Amino acid sequence: MGECRHLAIIMDGNGRWAKAQGKPRTMGHLAGADNVRNIAIAANEAGVKYLTLYAFSTENWKRSEEEVGYLMKLPAYLFQKYMKEFMERGFRIRTIGELSRLPAATAKVLTDAAEESKNNTGLNLIIAINYGSRREILLAAKHYAQDVLAGRPEDLDEEGFSRYLMTEDIPDVDFLVRTSGEQRISNYLLWQIAYAELMFVPESWPEFTPEVLNRCLQAFGKRDRRYGGVHESAES
Repeated sequence: MGECRHLAIIMDGNGRWAKAQGKPRTMGHLAGADNVRNIAIAANEAGVKYLTLYAFSTENWKRSEEEVGYLMKLPAYLFQKYMKEFMERGFRIRTIGELSRLPAATAKVLTDAAEESKNNTGLNLIIAINYGSRREILLAAKHYAQDVLAGRPEDLDEEGFSRYLMTEDIPDVDFLVRTSGEQRISNYLLWQIAYAELMFVPESWPEFTPEVLNRCLQAFGKRDRRYGGVHESAES
């Protein structure tokens, strides 16, 4: 039992949702971008403090040039349409991923949103874009090795290593939800979900309404999180 402080979502199924309605995949991605606003507000109202959304993985570059190009334009669409509201609600926009590998215009939109909202104290809305967890851990290991070579202390524990990750000042994930029925993690926050509760729902991301979110959070609240231990009332 417990509250969900950090919710991570794999936003899956935009293209399949659009295809089922006879629309191009891009229309699914557009609907998905609009749903970011809806779910961010609902998560904030439910008491979530950190919401991390998997927008674009390091593997998504394998998609068609047309689709990737469209996806790279969505941050501008999202923040042009909703940034005023996000600011009014006190949301802090953050990113994880290698922004340097994104188109310059896309990276600028994201860094500008982060800079504009950096003093806000409400929901941390974290966009994972050009993000892959194995890549993140590899970069963290390289950074640590560089520090060792520079003569910094070699002693390291799990908490110390986590500070080399892109989520260095963000708490571990409590609850991971993936939409559209797929039941895999897809290289997402592998370190951070070590003790997270997982849920896979059939609804595609455009269909993932605040009502579905609240249903998921209610189910999470009923789970018994033991972090590898047992309660005193339970048999060992």
